[in-house]
This record gives sequence, structure tokens and C-alpha cells, in this order.
Amino acid sequence: MANEQIGMDEEPEIIYIPDDEGNEEEFEVIMKFEVDGSDSKYMMVVPLDSEDEEADEVYAFRYEEDGEDLQLFMIEDDEEWAIVEETFNTLVDELDGGAGND
Repeated sequence: MANEQIGMDEEPEIIYIPDDEGNEEEFEVIMKFEVDGSDSKYMMVVPLDSEDEEADEVYAFRYEEDGEDLQLFMIEDDEEWAIVEETFNTLVDELDGGAGND
């Protein structure tokens, strides 16, 4: 499974996503990954302007890169969402050292 992890000493990747009123909000990309058996790429982002870091919501998007352009797509299919959520949780477990340590 191909995935990119952001190291502690790397600059965070910041993207701007317009809200419903067209105002651009800043988000930090915390993880990018591909799902096995699929050509789709996904990214997990958190809002930068959150007041309470403990309550940060993580948002998932399917994305496509076209040169310098980045297109984000909402994940609206329940089956696709379940696969993305499971992959994200597995990657987080691996980062925390919880997976594969039997």
C-alpha cells in the first residue's frame, strides 16, 4: 500500500478549500494514501483555525492531481467511505505502533 506520512521535521502541506459561501479555509494535510485494488487517491485534512485541538475534525477527500492543480471530491458513497475509514484507521494504528506487534 502506497502512503505518504508527514514527518515531524517536514513542513506541513496546507491546502485551501472554499466553504459554502466561497470563503477559502486553510486545512493541513495529515495523510495521503491509496486504497489497495483501486487507482483512487485519498487525503485526510484537519482545519488549521480550530480553537480546540482535541476536537479537530478530520475530513477525507478523494483527490486527483493534474500538474499543479488539485481537484478534491467529496466521498458520498457509503461503501467507499467504509474502505477509506478502515484504511485510515489501519495506517494510524501502524503509526502508533499498535498493528503487527504480536
